[in-house]
Amino acid sequence: METPENAANYTAKKYRTPDGAPCDIVIFTIVSDEAQVNKKVLPRRELQVLLIQRKQWPDEGKWALPGGFSKPTETLYESARRELQEETGVESPYLEYFNVYSTPNRDPRGWIISHAYFALVQEQILAARQAADDAADVKLFSVDEALTNLELAFDHREILADALQRVRHKMLTTTIAREFLPEEFTIAELYQVIQTVCPGFEEPNFKRKVTATQTRQGLIEEVRDENGQKKTTNRNSQRHAQLYKFTGFEPVVSIYQ
Repeated sequence: METPENAANYTAKKYRTPDGAPCDIVIFTIVSDEAQVNKKVLPRRELQVLLIQRKQWPDEGKWALPGGFSKPTETLYESARRELQEETGVESPYLEYFNVYSTPNRDPRGWIISHAYFALVQEQILAARQAADDAADVKLFSVDEALTNLELAFDHREILADALQRVRHKMLTTTIAREFLPEEFTIAELYQVIQTVCPGFEEPNFKRKVTATQTRQGLIEEVRDENGQKKTTNRNSQRHAQLYKFTGFEPVVSIYQ
């Protein structure tokens, strides 16, 4: 009869453990390109992803998601933040876990289980990006190009596709659009950010719905100056537009309501 396991007789050698637990980070940003016209209009915007070019085996020369192996002295989240800084020089204001990848033989180095995070970073923060010592280069690619034209390392195409699906869902059900906007923004700027991440999104009554207080309890509110006057801007239009800000309210979405 086998002796029950307890603190006195337990040994980790009895169990096979993974050969590594890396964190892979999908870093999304929205890049703006000012339209070359003689009047003020919204800039063209594109959703892009930050990739590094691998410098070492395996998959040397291929583009990959930033990441690396976690340490026993840190949580996976701490590992992801550290790797984000080491690989790109970026400290993301928004980092979220979304999936684990454990398909056998996904990595030729052994039994490697990867935990994936996505980060949302404004483009001006990525302007100072740099490649770490173990990366040949670091570069922004449009998400479409990365998914269709690049031969990504490991199973990073699958991870990127999953992250994109997750971010698109959250863009339509939470307030993560704020991560790509200034603190004070116009309705047109908010709408454009949503459409940049979710190209098929169309809502003719967007302004009326997003400013409704009955169903959304004040998702956004008008910005006022120190005298209580409404603040406006004409940075992206010929006419002044009202500025808004998020109130901090997060909607609870239910398929049953």
